[in-house]
Formats: sequence, structure tokens, C-alpha cells
Amino acid sequence: MKKVKASMMNAIHDLPLLVARDENFFRDQGLDVEIITTPGSGQKNSDHQALRSNIFERTMEALYEKGACDQFRMCEWGIMKRAVESHGTGHRPAKIVALGSAMSTFAIVTDPKSGIYEPEQLKDKQIGVSPYNGSHFTTLKLLEGFLKREQIKTGFAGTMRERIEALKKGEVAAVSLMEPWISVAEKQGMRVLMESHSTRSEAAGDELDGPTLHKMFLAEAEAAKAIDKDPGKYAHYLVKEAGGMLELKDLKLSRILNAPPEPYTRERFQHTYEWTRDWGLVPAGATYENTVDNRAWQ
Repeated sequence: MKKVKASMMNAIHDLPLLVARDENFFRDQGLDVEIITTPGSGQKNSDHQALRSNIFERTMEALYEKGACDQFRMCEWGIMKRAVESHGTGHRPAKIVALGSAMSTFAIVTDPKSGIYEPEQLKDKQIGVSPYNGSHFTTLKLLEGFLKREQIKTGFAGTMRERIEALKKGEVAAVSLMEPWISVAEKQGMRVLMESHSTRSEAAGDELDGPTLHKMFLAEAEAAKAIDKDPGKYAHYLVKEAGGMLELKDLKLSRILNAPPEPYTRERFQHTYEWTRDWGLVPAGATYENTVDNRAWQ
């Protein structure tokens, strides 16, 4: 059995990884995949380890940096930032090796008492996110169709649970949440203003060979198929993260969406990189050749 260490943070991002392990899809491919759980922002008792402003100091990235894991996935823009900024900076390289299997749902949520009913009402108002994470990037993507870029105001508001509390206290006009915290907020009477799926990307170091990655992605594709067939069977992974604040019946299963991993195309790279760069979130000068490696399909 080929041994691989893969990192995970939050269930909505990493559900195919968990299902591939627990349903033995990895073993069917001859892989012994150890999943290293690192704190994200989506557990009830999360702290701020995964939210540090320097992405290389965050728990998962720090473990990868010292060789404690071989492969990980994050939001597409976060992976882009990590891959671009690791190049030529002395950090352990991590290239984009696939467009990932999880399509994590994020939503912009408001308190009905605020009287905010439409995105335009968030003009110049503070929106709670975690910078350089999926909640940050997805918020920008959602709102730039309604507001000028300079009218979109985002700021750090802690973990998912802390964001809901900040919203209820009136400290922010809106917050960006992922599942299961969208459902937690809805259960508490908050209003979903708009939502979207945020695609994951997969990243790996040069040490992980193409055939092994291909087998991992085949297993994740089987997991995505299983989840799509019966999302309720696997929703307990998400409910557990809410730590008693949510029951299975409260979770909107249609928000659990996954797809088979696929190659990261040049067109996709140019579109995502240029968008991220134009927002000032990554430095200029990156290329497809030094950021992407589709060796799993070669």
C-alpha cells in the first residue's frame, strides 16, 4: 500500500477525502491515506490558528512547510495564493495539481433586524470574513456584480461561530459563512442574502508522483459520486463540527455539492490568477508553468 499524508481542515471542504477514507475508496486504489486534521475556522471551538494573516504561519500550511503532509486542498483562490507566493521565496513549493472535488457553499448572511434585503445595501458596510480564505474570496466574487470594488468593505471577524455572534451584536452588517454555519445562522433566525459554491483546488509538493495523485483523485471521484447519491448519509461530518448547535434535520443537504477532480487548465489558471492579482491578493509575475502541474493526468 502506498502511504500518503493528506491534510484536512473543515468537512465541507474535505468531505470527499473523508468519505474516500471511510468507504475504503483509497484502499481500493492501493493507497494508505492518513488524514491529518488541522484546525480550520469551522469547528465550534476553533481558535485563530487557521486565520493568521501570514498564510505560511497557519496550522495546515506550517505542517506542510515542514513536510508533515504531502497533499492538501483549499479554496481555489487560496491555493492560487499559496502556490504563487511559495515560488522562489524559500517556502516549500506547492503546485496546483487539480481542480478539486468539493464545491463548498458560502453565503453572505445578515440579521433581519438590520433591514438589509439586497446586496446593494452593503455598500461601504463592514462584512465579516477571514482574510485570504474562501469566505473572503467568495464575498468579493459575489458582491462585485452589485457594487464597485471600492464599495466592498471586508474585515476579519474571527471563526464562523464568532462571526455569527458579531452579526447578532451589530458589530458588522453581514458575515460570510460556510456550511454547517449557514444552517446554524438560519436556525438562529439570520437571513441568507446570497450564496454560491466555492470550488476547491488540490495542491501537492513535487515529491508526490503523478500516478499516486491520479489514484487519489479516482478515489475522491468515487467519493463525490457516493455523496451525490446520498448526501444525508455523510452529513454527520458537518453536524459534528457545529458541536451541538445543529441537528441533521436543520442542515440543507442541497448545499453539499461535489464533483470529480479534473486537470487545472491554462484557461482556468489565467482567469483565476488575473482576478486574484487584480484584487491585489497575489503578486504579479506568476505563470501557468511555475504554478500548475497536471502530472496526475499525464
